[in-house]
Amino acid sequence: QVHLVESGGGSAQIGGSLRLSCVASGASFAAMSWWRRAPGKDRQFVAAFTFSDAGTYYGDAVRGRFTISGDVTKNTVDLQMNKLKPEDTAVYYCATRINGTQGFDDWGQGTQVTVSS
Repeated sequence: QVHLVESGGGSAQIGGSLRLSCVASGASFAAMSWWRRAPGKDRQFVAAFTFSDAGTYYGDAVRGRFTISGDVTKNTVDLQMNKLKPEDTAVYYCATRINGTQGFDDWGQGTQVTVSS
C-alpha cells in the first residue's frame, strides 16, 4: 500500500519562498509530482519529477519560479517555491506514479500554502 507524507507549506509574503517535501513508500515509483487546488478552482498540475532520467516538468503558472527535485534512493521529491504570488495560494498535493503504470494514482492528504501581503 502506497503511503505519502507531505511536509512544508504554511504562509509566506508575496515574493517570498516556501519549500514542500514529500516522502513515498510502499511501491517502486516511476515519478512523483505536485498538484494544487485553489478554492473554487479545478486541480492544477504544478510539477513532476521522473526518477529514471531526473526529468522535470512544470505547469505554465509556475515555470521559472518553482523547482522540483527528487531522490530515487529515498523516494522523495521537494518543491522549492520562489517569487510566490497570491494566486499560488492553494492546497498542494503530492502524487506518485508506480513503475509500469500510466497515471498518478496515489495522493497525499495535502498541505496548505497561503501567500499574502
